[in-house]
Amino acid sequence: MEEHIKKTISELKDQIGKEVTLSGWLYNNRPSGKLQFLILRDGSGLCQCVIERGGIPDALYDALAHLGQESSLSVTGTVRAEPRSPGGYELAVTGTQIHGTATDYPITPKEHGIDFLLQNRHLHLRSQRPWCIGRIRHTVIDAIRRFFNDNGFTLVDTPIFTTLAGEGEQTLFEVDYFGQPLHLAQTGQLYLESAAMSFGRVYCFGPTFRAEKSKTRRHLTEFWMVEPEVAYIDLNGLLELAEHFVTSIVRRVLRDNRSELETLGADIPALEKIAPPFVRLTYTEAADILTHRKTKDFMEQQLAELRDQKVKFESELADIEARDKKGGLKKWQQEKNARRVQQLRSDIAELEVKIENNPKHAQLAADFRWGKDLGGSDETIISTMHDKPVFVTHYPKNAKAFYMKADRTNDKVVENFDLLAPAGFGEIIGGSVREDDYDRLMARIREEGYNPQHYSWYLDLRKYGSVPHGGFGLGVERTVAWITGEKHIRQCIAFPRLMDKVYL
Repeated sequence: MEEHIKKTISELKDQIGKEVTLSGWLYNNRPSGKLQFLILRDGSGLCQCVIERGGIPDALYDALAHLGQESSLSVTGTVRAEPRSPGGYELAVTGTQIHGTATDYPITPKEHGIDFLLQNRHLHLRSQRPWCIGRIRHTVIDAIRRFFNDNGFTLVDTPIFTTLAGEGEQTLFEVDYFGQPLHLAQTGQLYLESAAMSFGRVYCFGPTFRAEKSKTRRHLTEFWMVEPEVAYIDLNGLLELAEHFVTSIVRRVLRDNRSELETLGADIPALEKIAPPFVRLTYTEAADILTHRKTKDFMEQQLAELRDQKVKFESELADIEARDKKGGLKKWQQEKNARRVQQLRSDIAELEVKIENNPKHAQLAADFRWGKDLGGSDETIISTMHDKPVFVTHYPKNAKAFYMKADRTNDKVVENFDLLAPAGFGEIIGGSVREDDYDRLMARIREEGYNPQHYSWYLDLRKYGSVPHGGFGLGVERTVAWITGEKHIRQCIAFPRLMDKVYL
């Protein structure tokens, strides 16, 4: 094959009428008489490549017809617009070169369980859904950095190894550090507070670790978090910062990744509604909502809607399976049906979980008592009731971390907030104003049973020019899950770390 202009699929819009070479992997192949329709992927997108028998040597044409999914190849041809093709363009092929063949690729259009996909994550990353999620995650991370870099924040890299507990010692991972027991960081916040006294507005961005023995869809043992910290700020200032920050991320994804959102089936109209101001509730108001009779009615109505949706999906699934059983379908129709069957079964399984959990969540809400921290089911109910993110502020002091500032008008609560993403996705941000009074902070450290000597430098910040300050942490994976509509947070990072998943 002669050397031609090498391009990526994402660049084809500027190459109409030109002859280019694409290099990638075979995503699918649909022979049709004297034509073959190869779908090539190259990491930047998908492209249909049309090959006519006689346009290339017969031996090569036949070899391509039997080429397995994920074989690597280069394809040369003329670019032309084709709205029906993936990405809107296709290649009229004049030459190909096979680099590496693949047979019996395990990730096929048929249904695969989540455990199988995790065990084959190194291959599953090539599939459309994780590819789309990965592209959106990339945009989210870039939008995060852009927001803080453009708004006067200084990046400060905080330690991964630490002697300090930020979110409770029971969720620390202990490591042997040259014979000295240390821990993997739960947060960079305490160090950031020190940096904020130097730079004023700072943020850190990196991996954090929580040893929670949880297997829910919302938990990872290793995840990425961005944490801004600001000197001279109050709770209202933090809320405004958080809502402008989140809005900027969503708008950036809508601008740069609309096609990926469409492929994933994300709720784009809902994302387009995300704009300040967000809903604001106090913890006490949230507790009243959970225990109100109207919430029970809301949950019963939701249960009926879930059951109706399940019946609808089951009917569609039965129709597709009946057509497949009847036979006579072309290969592309069989593959299309296989993908839809996979999606329907996944949706039905998800609905079954929601139907099973609905009465449990309703009962937990009815039994909620002031003083408890909001649980995942409580957050789900509150966020499902709203089409915008919801701030919940002023939690009970005894349910929150030692460093949060007590409300000076009500010592039972702290000046903190959680931000709940809508549609039941729950918490994506947690933050607070930090206690800036030395004596109050020392008392809280002792109440928690921590050794004050371990926090001597942190206490120094309250001795030498203490100021009102605060910040928050946003979890990248939970944010990506909300934006994409992904049910499993483990799909929102390339190589997830769970209690029982560390091999790959």
